[in-house]
Amino acid sequence: MTALAWLLVSLIGAQDQAAMTMGFLPARFSGDLALSPAVPALLTPLSATLVHGGLLHLALNLLMLVWCGSLVERILGRGGLLMLYGVGAFAAAIAQWAVDPGSMTPMIGASGAISAVIGAFALSFGQQKAIVRSPALNRLLNTAWLLAARIVLQLMTGWLAGGQGLLLATPAHIGGFLAGLALQRPLLLWRYRGA
Repeated sequence: MTALAWLLVSLIGAQDQAAMTMGFLPARFSGDLALSPAVPALLTPLSATLVHGGLLHLALNLLMLVWCGSLVERILGRGGLLMLYGVGAFAAAIAQWAVDPGSMTPMIGASGAISAVIGAFALSFGQQKAIVRSPALNRLLNTAWLLAARIVLQLMTGWLAGGQGLLLATPAHIGGFLAGLALQRPLLLWRYRGA
């Protein structure tokens, strides 16, 4: 759906209009900006995942979704993957809004939602080291380490982009990743609840 939506928007040359009407604008979410016609503000975290800034943006997102998503789907199931993606989209939007609630720059792309899938992938397939004797504390330390690594990578990416971290939706990537870290274990337990 994401690739098809991008192709359609590109073919009709409506990238800027799609970004404004389907993208997540923190000012709309805050109620400071009204657009008509546009997707309802509460649905824009999902509709924003269908709009991308270009072919490279789309290709990188879909590559990460296929690579991490296929493995996460094997252990969490299709429903678990869809839950991660949807919750990740909303967590990404809330994180972006929390940093600048009055921003009129549209957040577009599936990166935040895919970051949730990457978070679940990292917890599922990362090598967890036994630092202490408690398995629960080791899991918490591993989660904290993954989060710290993701934040540092996102901040470095923003810095390398000339301080354009907000335009790269760094807070959204971190918010989505946090959602993936938080949901991985509950979704895993839910999937195998009868085992």
